[in-house]
Amino acid sequence: MTAASEALDELVARGWTLGVAESLTGGAVAAEIVSVAGASASFLGAVVAYATPVKHSLLGVDADLLAVHGPVHPEVARQMADGVRSAVSVDGRRADVGVATTGIAGPESPDGQPVGTVHIAVVTPTASVTEPHVFPGDRAEIRAQAVDAALALLVRLVRE
Repeated sequence: MTAASEALDELVARGWTLGVAESLTGGAVAAEIVSVAGASASFLGAVVAYATPVKHSLLGVDADLLAVHGPVHPEVARQMADGVRSAVSVDGRRADVGVATTGIAGPESPDGQPVGTVHIAVVTPTASVTEPHVFPGDRAEIRAQAVDAALALLVRLVRE
């Protein structure tokens, strides 16, 4: 059983819906989720907010936060995870759970933070958690580790 299928099983058992907001992972978290048959029972949709201004305009991340700290920050991840819940709302009902990834996959860092710096957030009706990471490896390896970490955090929080 994959982390994506475990997360979906837990979400369905709780009657919770899911939205995903991604930056450095570029849709890879959503792709893992939709690779599971029956994902539509819980998964509503995803936003790839790769450009910093899209994090504000589409996900509601605070513009001042982005201006001061840039897009690779734990609070940006948390606001992305919360904001995607509204971005994928259906019939006026927000998604119950939001997952977000933001970070620097390299090969260079635009703002001086180490390549591999990643912030992951999950917001549920009962919790809001961000995790900082510094993953080793090349661009593809960093992105893959970020996907795995996002799904692992999702599983952990929907089980609580």
